Amino acid sequence: MAQKYSSDHVWVTPLGDGEAAVGITVHAQDALGDVVFVELPAVGARFAKGDVAATVESVKAAADVIVPVSGEVIECNAALRDDPSLANSAPLDAGWFFKVRLLDPTELDALMDAAAYRTFSS
Repeated sequence: MAQKYSSDHVWVTPLGDGEAAVGITVHAQDALGDVVFVELPAVGARFAKGDVAATVESVKAAADVIVPVSGEVIECNAALRDDPSLANSAPLDAGWFFKVRLLDPTELDALMDAAAYRTFSS
């Protein structure tokens, strides 16, 4: 399944076996400017769709990362913690925030595909 997007400018990429990676979109990182710090959730934390799962701080502002799917955090991106600028330079791949075990995979169906997100964010 392809990457999906929320109206909060967060993407979700299904990885198979009921797992998915989560990060912020190009639009989100453009709006934030240079990211200088990310606060990632703890492995094992559980979130319901719509919960704040992480925080991003930039030279302009701080923003919450609203998780678009319910899940349990199974991994956090240590490279992003060490180099927050990855959220700017590679927001859709190396700048992923965390991986979750999906609690309700059908929630992915409510998210936008790439074409719908492009229209939404422009």
